Amino acid sequence: MDTKENILILAKKTILSESESIAKLIDFIDINFAEATQILFNSNGRLIVTGIGKSAIIAQKMVATFNSTGTPSHFLHASEAIHGDLGMVQPDDVVICISKSGNSPEIKILIPILKRFGNKLIAITGNITSFLAKESDFILNTTVDAESCPNNLAPTNSTTAQLVMGDALAVCLMQMRNFTPEDFAKYHPGGALGKKLLLRVSNMLDETHKPKVKPNSSIKEVIFEISAKRLGVTAVIENEKVIGIITDGDIRRMLNENDTFTHLTAKDIMTKNPKMIQSTTMVAEALNILEDFSITQLVVVDNGEYKGVIHLHDILKEGIV
Repeated sequence: MDTKENILILAKKTILSESESIAKLIDFIDINFAEATQILFNSNGRLIVTGIGKSAIIAQKMVATFNSTGTPSHFLHASEAIHGDLGMVQPDDVVICISKSGNSPEIKILIPILKRFGNKLIAITGNITSFLAKESDFILNTTVDAESCPNNLAPTNSTTAQLVMGDALAVCLMQMRNFTPEDFAKYHPGGALGKKLLLRVSNMLDETHKPKVKPNSSIKEVIFEISAKRLGVTAVIENEKVIGIITDGDIRRMLNENDTFTHLTAKDIMTKNPKMIQSTTMVAEALNILEDFSITQLVVVDNGEYKGVIHLHDILKEGIV
């Protein structure tokens, strides 16, 4: 069994087995699912997801998904619940309990207590005749024919089915809430998407180190300024207004075209009417402009006031692509 060929055969068999189990869930999506989703959508409380063993791990993943998509959720370990953690359950909360068998000892202790609390209870279980199923208000069936484990013991197909059922709930709730990419970004401000949708040019500017020279500045002064500010560019400022820019590329072209540059000044080699944006511009939009015009820097100006330069490399460092 340890040959490469046999390993690949077993891996593919496992994936096929789990995919077939997931496909069969379609037949279990019924009025219970629709009503349970509506209960979650209309709830004035939070969603509490509980389970034990591998189901508890799936419950934690569900909670992460629900929280990041607009459904306030908390994980409650079924074992810890009956030792004090039930205090987190509030009257308006809806509880999802995940259990393949629906008959574990912890579940049999926990469920009657939740029923006395009066919370709506949604079961995600692979046994629709179990104690959990009979005591729940709604049953989401995740029955699988077998585990892909060779001994039919290790939770594999069953936990995957639980996970997919939770994803189906989350996606339906997202649609019902008109949950947008901007909403998603609010809950993921540190991720690439969050930065793309929330980060503005002003958040990346260092106004204390903005490169600038005067029109009559010598080329030597221009080179020093570009080198000192490390942005590969400097703005040319006259009467507090940007009248042009000089890039390190302009310097190289000037050196190729002239044997000496002692007679030249900034205004002689600058590029007039450079591309400018406001500091309130989204960084993602700034990136689009840079790509459209095949340039690496943009001058930032607010109401005629020079604010600095934003560089392509700085945007890419933030993971915005």
